[in-house]
Amino acid sequence: MEIIIRVADANDFHYAPAICELIKESAKVRGTGIAERKPEYVCTKFENGNAVIALCDGKLAGFCYIEVWSHDRYVANSGLIVAPEFRRLGLARKIKERVFQLSREKYPTAHVFGITTSLAVMRINSRLGYEPVTFSELTQDEAFWKGCQSCPNFDILERNERRMCLCTAMLAPALEETTTMATDLSNLILPNQPSE
Repeated sequence: MEIIIRVADANDFHYAPAICELIKESAKVRGTGIAERKPEYVCTKFENGNAVIALCDGKLAGFCYIEVWSHDRYVANSGLIVAPEFRRLGLARKIKERVFQLSREKYPTAHVFGITTSLAVMRINSRLGYEPVTFSELTQDEAFWKGCQSCPNFDILERNERRMCLCTAMLAPALEETTTMATDLSNLILPNQPSE
């Protein structure tokens, strides 16, 4: 079984309804919040090259997409989903790694963030360099928070004035920041050690 993970494009429009159905069914099974998406919305992600799709012999295996907020200052990797028959193969990690790489290629100055209730996604995010943060450190773009309205936990978010919910917020530094930090570290001059 060979699974191909690649950037989705307009030729993948026919997968959009199945992706939306997978997201909806996963939310029901988990009993936690996953914001629903419409096929038309997913197709816009295909059109602008802001989605990653996993296919096995033409069958949908998984998906994740990029959302851009606050004038490209923040990028969210959202809608990570793996079809049930392809779970427990490490596919979610591979899809997330590819969409994270795509985010950094296309938006090197953006902070990459996500909100999730999934422990597995939190572990993947941690390995990619995300750290847990408060919601105040995420984009404050109203359109982002409006996307949470279809989540069954939206009342919790609203009741807490968008400061907390059942989701955990995670944030990774922008690619340019990590490059600068690495350069700064390599330029550190350590004091001479006394000779023995």
